[in-house]
Amino acid sequence: MTTTKKFRNVTVALGTAVVLVAGAGVADAAVTEKPVTATQQAGWHGITREAVRIDFGQGWVTEGELTYPTRSKGRLPVVVMLHGSGHNDMNQTLPEGGSTFVPLAQAAGREGFATLRFNKRGVTGIGPVESTDPAQLAPKNPYNRIQQDASAAIRFAAKSPHVDPSKIFLLGHSEGTNVAANLASDPKKYGIPKPAGVIEMGVVGLDIKNLLTLQIFGRLLLQMHDEFDVDADGQLTATEAVNGLAAQPKELADQFRTVLLDGKKVLASTDTNHDGQVAIDAEAGPVLRKSTGIDAYPNVPGLDQALVDYLNDIARFPTVSQALPKFSGPTLLLNGENDLQTPARAALVADAAIAKAGNKDHKIVIYPGMAHTMNITPKFTPVFGEPDRQVVTEIQGWLKARR
Repeated sequence: MTTTKKFRNVTVALGTAVVLVAGAGVADAAVTEKPVTATQQAGWHGITREAVRIDFGQGWVTEGELTYPTRSKGRLPVVVMLHGSGHNDMNQTLPEGGSTFVPLAQAAGREGFATLRFNKRGVTGIGPVESTDPAQLAPKNPYNRIQQDASAAIRFAAKSPHVDPSKIFLLGHSEGTNVAANLASDPKKYGIPKPAGVIEMGVVGLDIKNLLTLQIFGRLLLQMHDEFDVDADGQLTATEAVNGLAAQPKELADQFRTVLLDGKKVLASTDTNHDGQVAIDAEAGPVLRKSTGIDAYPNVPGLDQALVDYLNDIARFPTVSQALPKFSGPTLLLNGENDLQTPARAALVADAAIAKAGNKDHKIVIYPGMAHTMNITPKFTPVFGEPDRQVVTEIQGWLKARR
């Protein structure tokens, strides 16, 4: 029998990087400019980039960047960008290179918007570069702290002489969709102006337990259905199992082999009715469920205490589907059809709830072939990448119509 860790080939948090009370003493300050590629630099043409520092309280002042069209006059609408889970820098720099937020900030700037990006608590630089202070990396009530930090960033934006405080748009990715929804649903509680609109990418429309169950356990069954079960009868013959494994990367193939095969025959301990086939849900499912330890949630074997604390804390707050219907402003929900971290069905649930609440200005787009970072990539072996051009164009057009 395999151990739990052998099936941990997933990202077990809402975001792309390894997973907040008024700020005081806010001031601008110079920071060292990070090197950028020629393409990124070209994207900033005509946009002023102002390094800022934002006091999040409890001993943390974070670095950020306020951008705005260089020739603009007066106060501008602003997009405040809220990260996915983990210790993300202001760009939400991706493990394979590129970033989530830079292309979006550049696109917003071309439509006459200011933008504010900021490092999350515990992040000291682009990379991300993390602090060595455990109190900042893993604060008490971590999700609530993230919300409070985001609130401080929004208040900072509202005080900028470049920003119209009545036109603050929130753009969240993954965890950031939940943060944006919680804040927009009750701005007085968080001490922020009512947002002018909310953009959500990779929507947290279901509770965290359901999402983590999908990430750790459910995706394995989905993959067997999608990539192994050629005749779609819910059963795997030895031939289907052998052929399915041949198409997988070695590590993943080894994981599935321990559940499905004994040499070139189906594994007798999994084939409980001894019919020479493995029923994906009824026979492989229980084996995988036990192996992953998902039924011990939130104390799933292999998850560190900081992540368990995070799971417990975020569960205290409404999901996007529960919170965003309380917001009466315009909403744009975007999700990849191949997303196995925040699935498209969760975004559809959220949009339906928004519509039921009577919001007339809501839109949802589900993109075929896209996964969690809104790029086109294989469903079960995704590579994180910058948002696809059609996603950037959709956001740019939506903002333009509401400027």
